[in-house]
Amino acid sequence: QVQLVESGGGSVQAGGSLSVSCATSRSIYRFNDMGWYRQAPGLQRELVAKITSGGITNYADSVKGRFTISRDNAKNTVYLRMNSLKPEDTAVYYCNVEVAPGWYNGAGYVPGRSYWGKGTPVTVTS
Repeated sequence: QVQLVESGGGSVQAGGSLSVSCATSRSIYRFNDMGWYRQAPGLQRELVAKITSGGITNYADSVKGRFTISRDNAKNTVYLRMNSLKPEDTAVYYCNVEVAPGWYNGAGYVPGRSYWGKGTPVTVTS
């Protein structure tokens, strides 16, 4: 089974910084692309940033130059560093992995689909 464990949400003043993290099993981490999405109250979930297993990154236009997504191979963890935060960044942030179907060590046979963390809230005050 695929499990995503998120941490690091909280409250920060505008202009400040905050990091969130997402950990999963080693085999899932190694072979699949991962990302962060966010959902503000009353709005649809939207992409924030993605990173491939090879380290290629993509960002939403609204966060380019402010947010950085990275991978720590030793900890099987993906991070999102958020700098120069704005009130518009307030949302629940969700970790995502797009899993290719197959056998994964420590997880058995995994169906190919999107998997989501439970979400961690980020609040940016004026």
